Amino acid sequence: MSGANFILLINLSVAGLLAASFMAVAFHDVGRAPARWLAFGYLLGMAYSAIEFSIPAFSDARLPVVAAFAVFLAATIAFNGGLARKYGVALPWKPMLLFLLTTTIAVYFVQDLPRQSLIRIMAYQLPYAVMQFVGLAIVWSSRQMLARLDRMLMAVLAASGLQFASKPFIAHALGGWGANPQAYLQSNYALVSQSLGTVFALALALLMLAILVRDVLAEVTSKSETDTLSRLLNRGGFTRHAELAVLGAMRQGVPVALVIADLDHFKSVNDSFGHASGDRVIETFAGFLREAAAAHHVAGRIGGEEFAIILPGTNLAAARLFAEGTRSAFGGLPIDGLPADNRCTASFGVAELHPSEDFADLMRRADQALYQAKNAGRDCVRVSAGPAGNWSSAGMEARAISGKV
Repeated sequence: MSGANFILLINLSVAGLLAASFMAVAFHDVGRAPARWLAFGYLLGMAYSAIEFSIPAFSDARLPVVAAFAVFLAATIAFNGGLARKYGVALPWKPMLLFLLTTTIAVYFVQDLPRQSLIRIMAYQLPYAVMQFVGLAIVWSSRQMLARLDRMLMAVLAASGLQFASKPFIAHALGGWGANPQAYLQSNYALVSQSLGTVFALALALLMLAILVRDVLAEVTSKSETDTLSRLLNRGGFTRHAELAVLGAMRQGVPVALVIADLDHFKSVNDSFGHASGDRVIETFAGFLREAAAAHHVAGRIGGEEFAIILPGTNLAAARLFAEGTRSAFGGLPIDGLPADNRCTASFGVAELHPSEDFADLMRRADQALYQAKNAGRDCVRVSAGPAGNWSSAGMEARAISGKV
């Protein structure tokens, strides 16, 4: 068995393992359309390897050669289908299928050209390069935030496209790709070509597996950190994200404030109008928080009727205005299931992080300010002046806001 034959068998096995891996991801979540497309692409890769391996058995190899080309090009199109589903990009299926048809016809007719003709080899390899660059364009044009793995995928797609485009010149440098299709697998070029194909197919597959597994884990984490009623972060999720937001603000040297809110007389709503009405109050307040919060804010439901929102880049005065605006707007909102003249209110505690504090200290002071608001008659905002004994400019400002200076 030649080296190229051996690598072709490896390609067949690897394609099967990768197809099974993507199917496993797809079975984990039936909504994983990208994984299904990728699994289909690597199944086609198995078919391509099987056809390539069978070519020496044919006396006239024109049809199996064309079939191998079409199947492998279809595999790259299926791979791009998976990319499009993953990155939320509309794939031009009709032009791509037309491209598959026209290039397959072209490869059929270029078989009449001399075997070592550069045009003949380019007709076989350049369509693959085009599909790799189409995949690159899909990831590039995505509106999703691209992380390191996504950028690595773009780099490998670009390199894979270049290696396909360079194969005609590699074949020429290595003395051609065999005197006939049956001799292809015995040529030095076949060994190099199949090796490159294995490396890039494996690199792309592993990157896509890593990206899909990353997304699955992120989704599982998000579900575990999300409160189902309010659709805000639960206490654990809020604490984790808020701590990260605080650390980020401290690194950037910008202020960060915390607002804690508690719905007033919430138990009486449940007792008077039922738990369904109480749930609608929570949903209404949470929806208002989601709309009022900016993208970099972190909001959560940290207790039964208690909510919190971390405001990076916001000082105490601005955070107090945010709380006052939320309090005033929520107090005027009608709630489904409650009488038209019944309005719900909330009390708020506000604190700004001091350089000597951590998130737990900030949470404690905001909570103390909230209790002050409750004790002051509810439906109001109270601010924390800062750590005990701190008379910094921020502390002076806080005292002025709260009427203590």
